[in-house]
Amino acid sequence: MAAFDLKQYGIETEKIYRNSSVPVLYELGLRLEKGTAISDVGALMTYSGEKTGRSPKDKRIVRHPSSEKNIDWGDINIGLDEHTFMVNHERALDYLNICDHLYVVDAYAGWDPKYRIKTRIVCTRAYHALFMQNMLIMPTEEELADFGEPDYVVFNAGQFPANRYTSEMTSKTSVDVNLERKEIVILGTEYAGEMKKGIFGVMNYLMPLENVMPMHCSANVGEKGDVSILFGLSGTGKTTLSADPKRKLIGDDEHCWTDHGTFNIEGGCYAKAIDLSEENEPDIYNAIRFGTVLENVVYDEKSRKVDYSDTSITQNTRASYPIEFIENVQIPCVAGHPENIIFLTCDAFGVLPPVSKLTPEQASYHFISGYTAKVAGTEMGVTEPQATFSACFGAAFMMWHPNRYAELLAEKIKMHKATAWLVNTGWNGTGKRMKLKYTRAMIDAIHHHDFDNATYVTDEEFGFQIPTSCPNVPEEVLIPKNTWNDKDKYMEVKSKLVTLFNENFEKFKADVNPEIRAAGPKNISTHA
Repeated sequence: MAAFDLKQYGIETEKIYRNSSVPVLYELGLRLEKGTAISDVGALMTYSGEKTGRSPKDKRIVRHPSSEKNIDWGDINIGLDEHTFMVNHERALDYLNICDHLYVVDAYAGWDPKYRIKTRIVCTRAYHALFMQNMLIMPTEEELADFGEPDYVVFNAGQFPANRYTSEMTSKTSVDVNLERKEIVILGTEYAGEMKKGIFGVMNYLMPLENVMPMHCSANVGEKGDVSILFGLSGTGKTTLSADPKRKLIGDDEHCWTDHGTFNIEGGCYAKAIDLSEENEPDIYNAIRFGTVLENVVYDEKSRKVDYSDTSITQNTRASYPIEFIENVQIPCVAGHPENIIFLTCDAFGVLPPVSKLTPEQASYHFISGYTAKVAGTEMGVTEPQATFSACFGAAFMMWHPNRYAELLAEKIKMHKATAWLVNTGWNGTGKRMKLKYTRAMIDAIHHHDFDNATYVTDEEFGFQIPTSCPNVPEEVLIPKNTWNDKDKYMEVKSKLVTLFNENFEKFKADVNPEIRAAGPKNISTHA
C-alpha cells in the first residue's frame, strides 16, 4: 500500500501520522509538546498557548459570487478577498512544509450518512489531532481505506502567526474560511476549538441549502423515542440539563433537524471544566479518563490531580472526549423529530417565568433574540444585570441571516407538531437563583406531558402561557410577579427588559416575517 502523503496540496513533509491511535498521540504529545502531562485518571493535559478561547474578531469568510448573496455580512461574518486568503494559505503551507512531521485526521462531520461531510484536518500538534479525533466521527478501517478525497480541508498552522501587514489582518491570528475552495486556514492560534467551530460554521452554511436546520443545541431522547432539543447560551445549563440519567444523550452542542429526524454533527463532547465535580456533573466527571483531552487546567505537580476550581490559566478550561465516554448515550447519534424545543435562558432581571409555553411564532422570535442575562459584575459602577443577545443562540457560527434559520425552525415545529418552551434557570423576585432540582422537575414535567392539562395564565407583556402548577415545584415560584414583594418595582424592571428585547430586535425587523415581528413583547401594563 502506498504511503500517505499531502503532495496534492503542495505539502512535501514525509512523516505523516494519519488517524493515529490514542497511545501514539499521547507519546508524541508528551515527548514533543511543552505543557503536556498525564492526569491522575489518565487524561492528556495540554496547553493551548497564548489563546485559550476562540478569536471571533479574527475570523474571515472569502467573498465569492457563488455564496456572497447567502451570507449575512457584518461584525460576525467579516469578508475577505480571494487574494488575501491565498496569501494566508501560502503562509500556512510554508510553515507546514518546514515541520518534521504532521498529523492528519480523516473523519466525518454528521452522523446521518446522507448529510455528513468528509473532513480532513492537517495539523502540527498531537493535541490537535487527538482533540479532533474526539470531536469528529471516526471512520472504520474499511471506511478509511475507501475515504477518497475529503469534502473540506482544515490547514491548521496555528503555531505560526499571520503577517499583520497583510491587508485586512487585525492581529497575528487569522481563521479564514473559503467555501468555494472548501478550505479553512488557521494562523496564530493553537486553541483547538477553532477547528471544531470552523467545521460547525461550514455545516451551518451547507445545511439550509438542503432545507436542513443546523442548531447550536444539546439533544436527548426518552425511552419512547421522544426527542428534546435544548438551546441556550453559555451558563444557562444546556450541557448539565441534557445529561439526564432517564434519557439518552444524542449530543451536547451541534445538531441538525432534517426531514427524517435529528442527528448530531459531532462524535464527541467539549465540556466546560470550571468547578467540575462528581456530585454536580457525574456524567462529565466520569468521562475524564485515558483518551480525554483536558485543556489549560491546573494540576498538582506531584499527584497530577486536577484542581478544577483553579482558573489561573483561563476561565475557559475544557474537556474533550468521545461521546461513548458518556454512559447513557444514543449510538449512532441519530433520532426522530423533536417533540419538545426548549430555550434555556438565565434571566438575572428576575421577571421571566421558570417555565412557559410558546407559539411557533414566539419560538421564532425568542430564537432570533437568543437572550440571557448575567448578574451585575464586580466592576465599579455596574449595578444592573447585563443582558446578552446572541441570534439563534449561536450568532458566532451562523452564516445566513438569522431569519433563514428562524423560518426553518418555525416550519419544522409546525410540520412535526413540536412544542416550544422557554425555561428560565436564572433568578426571581426573591433574589435567589432557581434551584436546579426545580428546573429538572419542570423539564421532567415537559417530558411526562404533565403540562398538557395544566391551567395556564397568559403573560400580558410577553404573551406566552405560564402553567400555574408543576409536580415537585412550589406553586409560588411559577408566577414571577408573586415572588416580588414590590410589585411596582417588578413592573418597572419588566418594562426595562421588554425595551431591551425590542431594541435588540430592531436590527432584524426589516428581514423578518410580520408574524414573527408581532410575536415579540409589548409594554402594556403601566401599573402593578
